[in-house]
Amino acid sequence: MLVDGKWTENWQPVQASDAKGGFVRQISGFRHWVTPDGSAGPTGDAGFAAEAGRYHLYVALICPWASRTLIARKLKGLEHLISISVVNPRLSDHGWAFGGYPGADLDALNGASFMHQIYTKADPHYTGRATVPVLWDKKLGTIVNNESADIVRMLNSGFGDLASGPNLYPEALRSQIDALNADIYPRLNNGVYRAGFAVTQLAYEEAFDDVFSMLDSLEKRLQAGEPFLFGNAVTEADIRLFVTLVRFDAAYHGLFKCNLRRLADYAALSIYLATMMAVPGVAETVSIEHIKAGYYSIKALNPNGIVPKGPDLPGLAHVSLKAKN
Repeated sequence: MLVDGKWTENWQPVQASDAKGGFVRQISGFRHWVTPDGSAGPTGDAGFAAEAGRYHLYVALICPWASRTLIARKLKGLEHLISISVVNPRLSDHGWAFGGYPGADLDALNGASFMHQIYTKADPHYTGRATVPVLWDKKLGTIVNNESADIVRMLNSGFGDLASGPNLYPEALRSQIDALNADIYPRLNNGVYRAGFAVTQLAYEEAFDDVFSMLDSLEKRLQAGEPFLFGNAVTEADIRLFVTLVRFDAAYHGLFKCNLRRLADYAALSIYLATMMAVPGVAETVSIEHIKAGYYSIKALNPNGIVPKGPDLPGLAHVSLKAKN
């Protein structure tokens, strides 16, 4: 946790709880947007124009929010225009660190040892958590944005003709995508965290019920036979759902106590997961090794740091991103 630019205490997974003992997620602190002409986006200031080689993504392969941006970068053909750094999956007392683990990068761009140093480079008086993903502007030497939902949308449309691939947020589906996102996020994407980091039985059970009612609803929706949530084309809603599903049996089922059913027990969701994994580029953003190493390094949940050998998840082997920059 940074307070006025100073690291004040060892990293903890929960830094705020509500009146019921429920997990409260920090609001992202940098909300500028890359746009084709550098004009201001929905939030933040102008001055961040789309340019090849100007921007850099800091990500963790353990993190579902960061993985959203990696998938969008792949699907929009931006991997040769936006460089990346992958942090160590194991959370240190200083939070995210660079290097020291297979597939983790040193920070060749800014020479930082920890992610919180990237935040204080952008704002020497920053107060808050040093989270990933971070979209960094090499030209101005600052953080553009650290909100994954924003970054996915700017990767989709903010780079104009520099990008290619499918429109992940088509005009005709926007209201439906927004509505589904608004349902899935609190109940499932963040629901697993609400269950895992609850500090009271009541908060845990409410989150647990939300997680499985949402999974049941999605199972029913996908039983209609469409390959993706809105038919035959991938949208941002699929990216947001996928990153939670692919981590479910490996981390959330056991460590986060979301153990009513495994994802493998849902036939339609299992087919959907395999379909998403088969989308070109998506499998390259997944590392079960990093996912397990990261989640099981959380001392508050797993003080002895023992990483389970299972589950067996065929087709989800680690693919190094280093050659893909």
